[in-house]
Amino acid sequence: MGAAEHRRGLVSLAYPVYFELLAGVTAGIINMVWVARLGGSAVAAVAVATNVENLLLGVILVAGSGTTVLVARARGAGDLAAMRSAVRGGWVLWALVTPLVAIGGYLCREPLAHLVLGGSGGDSLPLATGYFAIALPGIAVFFATNVVDGILKGAGDTRTPMKLAILANGLILGLDPLFILGFDLGVRGAAIATVLGRTVALACGLVALRRNGVLRQAAQAAQAAQAAQAAQAAQAAQAAQAAQAAPNRAGSLSADARRTAATGLPMSADFVVRMAGALALVAIVARIGVSEVAAYGIATKAMYVATMAFYAVRQAAAIRTAHLLGAGRDERRAIGRQVLLLAGSLGFTALLILLAAGPWIMRAFGSEGEVAEAGALYLRCLGPYLVLLACFIALGGVFEGSGGSAALARVTVCGVALQLALAYSLSGSGLPGICLAMALAMALQCAAIARMYGRTEHPTVTDCDNSRLQIAVAQPDSPSPDN
Repeated sequence: MGAAEHRRGLVSLAYPVYFELLAGVTAGIINMVWVARLGGSAVAAVAVATNVENLLLGVILVAGSGTTVLVARARGAGDLAAMRSAVRGGWVLWALVTPLVAIGGYLCREPLAHLVLGGSGGDSLPLATGYFAIALPGIAVFFATNVVDGILKGAGDTRTPMKLAILANGLILGLDPLFILGFDLGVRGAAIATVLGRTVALACGLVALRRNGVLRQAAQAAQAAQAAQAAQAAQAAQAAQAAQAAPNRAGSLSADARRTAATGLPMSADFVVRMAGALALVAIVARIGVSEVAAYGIATKAMYVATMAFYAVRQAAAIRTAHLLGAGRDERRAIGRQVLLLAGSLGFTALLILLAAGPWIMRAFGSEGEVAEAGALYLRCLGPYLVLLACFIALGGVFEGSGGSAALARVTVCGVALQLALAYSLSGSGLPGICLAMALAMALQCAAIARMYGRTEHPTVTDCDNSRLQIAVAQPDSPSPDN
């Protein structure tokens, strides 16, 4: 398979993912604009609640990301039974995790608000508690949408998740002023608008699942297999069949969930560690000064526009790698080269833009004076880090798609710990010192992943055999009907 074909395949998968992520960030920013009309306490309440939701995303990524890789791998192998097993495993994990988070979060909403706001929480405490009272039960919808997206992406469809994200966030933007100001529900109105918008998108996503040709073919194969099993069971002793059916079914579901969790857990850990590292870095920046904290917060939001592109390439690389490995074709090195080319170009473009337009970017976010100056300096110093980050994040998709995400997560944990230690040591140099710490830590992470990638230079027959073995293991004893 040629380099041009790999590049086209990656771009085709990646650009819808980018616009999907961009839609979410844009809606979040505009959502805060509406809430800002209610005062600083309301902004603080919604901001911390949103940060909690971002952390909770790492929980369901176990199901969403694991399902994506397993479905893509089964699709490449043409194994419809394994595909059904992967889909079923994602939904089983959703059913296990969601009640713990939604119900537990609702019951603990006030202590959680105390924890994230710190101290007494002031006027923001009852507002955050009210937001959590709606948003945490509504997390069930958010989690289900993530599983739906994971299934569709594994089936090779990244455009439908993009459309669902645009639909959900478009509805949220339209409902925000109605519920926040029109119905005078304040912060609770923002939570209601978010849950309603996501619910409509989830309903459309479930319809899209049933209409997807690849998934429908897998469902039809499962139904045919069940019909054949039923015909065979009719010839066996009915009592023995009844006694064994439930345990066999439960064992199959448990195995499906374990496979999905084993695949998705390292990816989830990678995300959570990076989120926790970013939050910890805020505390280190706070040692420099208040203006620097404000500048760092604004500049980080601007940086999301670039980093989302890196993560889009990463998802595309994971899907394509898993699909080809499932087909018995080890194209990891060829895919990796194209990933580095795409991500490196995106990172270098971001470097040039931030270098030239740093002050304008800060002004676009409404910053002035010392905050604007500090933010512009930070953005201009951030370029080398972004180029390295682009290569590391995007190339990580090759490891995720080939089952190497556990090693990648270990590199991330070590890298984040090193970054925080260096940032603490260099914080005396201000925000440029923070940028230097981030770049040095990322350079070492890139060196580690380059060494891992170098081992794929001469793929062996064993590599492809292992891929086929994973598909064979993923095949369930008896496929289930449509969920």
